[in-house]
Amino acid sequence: MTVDLLKLDWSLVQAFLAVAETGSLSGAAKALGSSQPTLGRQVRAVETALGTELFRRHAKGLALTETGRAMLPAAQAMREAAARMALIAAGDDKGLEGTVRITASVVVSHFLLPPIVARLRQEAPGIRIDLVASDSSENLLFREADIAVRMYHPEQLDMVTRHVCDLPLGVYATSAYLDRVGRPETPEAALALDWVGYDRNELMIRGMQGAGFPVSRDFFALRTDDQAAHWHLVRAGGGLGVLQRAIGEREPLVERVLPDLALPSLPVWLTAHEALRQVPRVARVWEALTTALAALS
Repeated sequence: MTVDLLKLDWSLVQAFLAVAETGSLSGAAKALGSSQPTLGRQVRAVETALGTELFRRHAKGLALTETGRAMLPAAQAMREAAARMALIAAGDDKGLEGTVRITASVVVSHFLLPPIVARLRQEAPGIRIDLVASDSSENLLFREADIAVRMYHPEQLDMVTRHVCDLPLGVYATSAYLDRVGRPETPEAALALDWVGYDRNELMIRGMQGAGFPVSRDFFALRTDDQAAHWHLVRAGGGLGVLQRAIGEREPLVERVLPDLALPSLPVWLTAHEALRQVPRVARVWEALTTALAALS
């Protein structure tokens, strides 16, 4: 078998990876911002260049052949190497103007970052900001973001991390709701009221159980895994909910319940790839985020 590597350009490897990881031409097209016919042609070109079948067609899409599975780690290594080359090149950018992409959780993106980003735009008008509101972990190696705001200590290699602050939590409900049901003076009294909790995410359940309250999913009258929706349900009078005090104290419709109740704080970490951390515009945004978020703790 003769392998024509000269025809195996990077776009074909990207197509192979996208189809292999999504399992279909439609999923790969969505991931790459391409079209199914284009991806189909690229997959056939990869197989022609390598002289072997990489995928088997089935009713639900495409599955890797044994050869395709064997080649997948090498293709993933090529993608990582290409990403590192791009990061090295980007790290040589000395300009203060340009785009910086920030990713943060949905609730932080909705309620904490907008005034910070707006102020930064006034102070550094040459910097454009892409804000990615996502509760998934965006990959900094592949430039899905330049700076990540995390509520945990990132473990990915080749990253610069900084613990910025710890954001305290509080229990909140609307004044109108508390006027109707009464203001609880003890945790036990609070547990007799309606609560807004999470749906499939067990974070709040584990936290309340750790504090000595034996609650289960059925305890919560309203449930959602979207933390922004969670807060809006509390603001609408749906019951008690737990949120960052930096957000709750700004909302005139709600008041803090059981202010003496000891709750854990959320750590805030900034993360960027070490190749980009000293790029002037990234450094400028990094310092602005550090100062503004630390002021909220």
